[in-house]
Amino acid sequence: MEERVKNKDNVNHPQHYTSHPSGVECIEITQHYDFCVGNAIKYLWRAGLKHEEGMEDKEKQIEDLKKAVWYINKEIELLNK
Repeated sequence: MEERVKNKDNVNHPQHYTSHPSGVECIEITQHYDFCVGNAIKYLWRAGLKHEEGMEDKEKQIEDLKKAVWYINKEIELLNK
């Protein structure tokens, strides 16, 4: 894990998915869930860690949290059908 963070790799091991204190990479968890739940976890995981040009970090964090909520609501909608 430490080696991945040192060698920046935004394609295979983006830092915002590999910097969890546990050393676990986000995909190791999300791949065991269906699409909507996995994506909600992904957005919660990276909230506050991903930076985007033209956005303040707080704005990006809020956006990621809203995306997580969207996927949770979509999963609820699908389960109710």
